[in-house]
Amino acid sequence: MKIVVLGSGVIGVTNAYFLAKAGHEVTVVDRQPAAALETSYANAGQISPGYSSPWSAPGVPLKAVKWMMQDLAPLRIQPALDPVLFKWMTKMLGNCTESAYRVNKSRMLRVAEYSRDSMNELNDEVSIDYDQRFGGTLQVFRTEKQVVSSKADVAILKECGVRHEVLDRQGCIDAEPALAHVKEKIIGGLRLPGDGTGDCFKFTQGLVAECEKLGVTFMYNTDIKGLILEAGKIQGVQLASEVLKADSYVMALGSYSPIMLGKVGIKLPVYPVKGYSLTLPIIDESRAPVSTVMDETYKIAVTRFNDRIRVGGTAELTGYDMSLKAKRRNNVDFVVGDLFAGGGDLEKAEFWTGLRPMTPDGTPVLGATKYPNLFLNTGHGTLGWTMAVGSARYVSDIISGRKPDIDPSGLGIERYV
Repeated sequence: MKIVVLGSGVIGVTNAYFLAKAGHEVTVVDRQPAAALETSYANAGQISPGYSSPWSAPGVPLKAVKWMMQDLAPLRIQPALDPVLFKWMTKMLGNCTESAYRVNKSRMLRVAEYSRDSMNELNDEVSIDYDQRFGGTLQVFRTEKQVVSSKADVAILKECGVRHEVLDRQGCIDAEPALAHVKEKIIGGLRLPGDGTGDCFKFTQGLVAECEKLGVTFMYNTDIKGLILEAGKIQGVQLASEVLKADSYVMALGSYSPIMLGKVGIKLPVYPVKGYSLTLPIIDESRAPVSTVMDETYKIAVTRFNDRIRVGGTAELTGYDMSLKAKRRNNVDFVVGDLFAGGGDLEKAEFWTGLRPMTPDGTPVLGATKYPNLFLNTGHGTLGWTMAVGSARYVSDIISGRKPDIDPSGLGIERYV
């Protein structure tokens, strides 16, 4: 088939790769001058299937109020009359029950674990240097209350067969030796040894080259005006000066997907959750992390690349505002300085922001729609890098008429209809 993929972030490019591998003629369209220049450019860098958890969890509404009152607030909500945000938050709050959390987390783990396995196979197929490491994720706890709260997650990890290690303070230091310099600040942690790290931008750029070897066409600097719907199916993509036609279409525009889909009568509850990151050069190996350390208190991830440290986190519900707010840098500055002081050069750090496309229940929206030739691969939230390869393989199989390798229940848009 002739297939158009809308979006050249890590989600769109991986989907293009698997579709091309399946023998399809693929064109990728994006408004940017190159691939992975928006949300995929400087995310937290963690490939963390074991850490896949919905933000909608029991106790989160009360925690959210407390977070917003902290000096270094992990969450900020713009006080504006936004009916889209109100509806999204209502759906999210509806998922903050114990039963919903268990269902949603199991779905996310299903996709994320599959994606990890698919990434391992992809690494065997192609040679891409993306600063990949396979040292796991360490979630560090600063309080006894956090240790107690983690027991619910540990129980679900056991049920789902996810490898994990509950660590005391010394166990955390054994996993991340640089924490010995600040051992009095942590009391324990949860380690997920199956997780990895890597530069999503470098990976996506490398995979573009592999796609081009397979004949994929990339149309950059191309504004997408909308989908053309006629006779119950998508007849084309309206660009600025032409209509691009194909047999099938894949929506992989991240936070902008619901805008495009709304024009053809599909209501997709995906909202942009703004995040920030720093990327700083390493100046002292002994004080830098070896993999990813997630600070549970401040919801900040500190991730090791070969010669750089990536620090990512915070959440803002402020619509499509892409401004870089200096005050929001305080959170990421503080955590990397508090846990890994002297490891990287903060004065030379690159400050960045991006929009994560978040669903109310945390699970991405994958697969078919009510139109027979329109497919979705979007809504991955903070886990696009973690779930990209598995999501792409899954959606490609559906488009190609093959049975997916994982259970499709609860992964599609039907859960919102």
